[in-house]
Amino acid sequence: MADERTTNCIDILLAILLPPLGVFLKFGCQVEFWICLVLTFFGYIPGIIYAVYAITK
Repeated sequence: MADERTTNCIDILLAILLPPLGVFLKFGCQVEFWICLVLTFFGYIPGIIYAVYAITK
């Protein structure tokens, strides 16, 4: 259980610094990654919001 929390915490930190990278590490090249990449191109904040949402859902 502690390892899962640590992994989630690292994923969230990566999602804040580089949103597509955090989502890629969690999901790979699936739809979530591409959505996050497009949102990050449109604006850094929407990319962060989506990345944190995708990782924590």
